[in-house]
Amino acid sequence: MGELRMSETTELVDTYGRVHRDLRVSLTDRCSLRCTYCMPADFSDWIANEKLLSTEELVTVIGLCVDAGITQVRLTGGEPLLRRDIADIIRRINELPKAPRISLTTNALRLAEVAQDLKNAGLQRVNVSLDTLDPIRFKEMTHRDRFHDVITGIEAAQAAGLTPLKVNSVLLKGINDDEAIPLLRHALENDWSLRFIEQMPLDAGDLWARPAMVTADEIQSELEREFDLTPVPSRGSAPAEEFYVNGGPATVGIIASVTRPFCAACDRLRLTADGQFRNCLFARDETDVRAVLRSDVSQSEKDAGVRAIIESVTKAKLPGHGINDPDFIKPDRPMSAIGG
Repeated sequence: MGELRMSETTELVDTYGRVHRDLRVSLTDRCSLRCTYCMPADFSDWIANEKLLSTEELVTVIGLCVDAGITQVRLTGGEPLLRRDIADIIRRINELPKAPRISLTTNALRLAEVAQDLKNAGLQRVNVSLDTLDPIRFKEMTHRDRFHDVITGIEAAQAAGLTPLKVNSVLLKGINDDEAIPLLRHALENDWSLRFIEQMPLDAGDLWARPAMVTADEIQSELEREFDLTPVPSRGSAPAEEFYVNGGPATVGIIASVTRPFCAACDRLRLTADGQFRNCLFARDETDVRAVLRSDVSQSEKDAGVRAIIESVTKAKLPGHGINDPDFIKPDRPMSAIGG
């Protein structure tokens, strides 16, 4: 195995040969929904505001990552649109000398209000989380009566040109696992790019259990009751296994982190809202960037310290996430704190 190469090639290559081009950046751990598979209805264990990275700090770290070889930045949360300066963050990322492609994952509750501003700032596309087409079921699953706001947000994103519009759905047994086919029908009719995501052991309520999980095999089998699915040949480093629907060009994706791991091609690094750098969604280790950014040294020394963290965290990346290992222990922090 070769050592990590960075300065000579402006590529972030780990010891297993994976080139890292994708940075997931959490802007906040707070969310305006309470999806049952993510956090309890009364969850309030938020990161203190003073620990969150400022816009200046975020852009500094992102810029250094881009200099190191990152070409795509996904803004996540929690719910990233809760950051009132979201358009400014996007604009400043887009103004970097080597501007990356910028996307955003959202629950869409504020999307109708800000979609055009985000597009004007440089955002290229959005992923919207939506697990059901039933407003009553939506309220039961999220503890908020906001289904129609999500649909309005999706429509606003499409009107603003934030496309392809990707919709992410998590199916839960006995709750919404009867909606795989209706969701795909609706996606095809409305020009959504639908992706089903296996539930992962990252919920704040510790409710995840493998026997209760709707697996990729079950999702695929259910969809094939109505649709002809043909694998898309080239997947690359994409987390979703894509299938042409009825011969294409429309596709549907399945992200099977648990039952069909794709770690061997993973090209993602992560920055949490409170300035922790991570090399895997399921990692139990993270490195504090915030402390470097707020240290009493010169800016050049701070930049050098962040660059060293980028190098060391990439180099320390393991070959896989280990979910299927008998001794797997989930991260101490839930998805909402790590960033989706």
